[in-house]
Amino acid sequence: MNEVEVLDISRDAIFTLLKVVTPVLLVALAIGLFIGIFQALTQIQEMTLAFVPKIIGVFITLILLFPFMLSQMRTLAEGLFDKIAAGG
Repeated sequence: MNEVEVLDISRDAIFTLLKVVTPVLLVALAIGLFIGIFQALTQIQEMTLAFVPKIIGVFITLILLFPFMLSQMRTLAEGLFDKIAAGG
């Protein structure tokens, strides 16, 4: 295995990571932004107010997008297994 193959595998792994994690992070970001604006407008300064909606939103997002995440990770793993079986 040379440097080009290592970089290719690393690039594929990073792109797969970004495709899998980005939707969940965007949902958490949007909910946090909404709760932050709500707290600023109403002057409610409860620190735990943002955690419950974020947890629920992230959990729902994970449930809905799990098939997509699984297919992306399976594609990456199959490609890696094919390279291993081919001897490099």
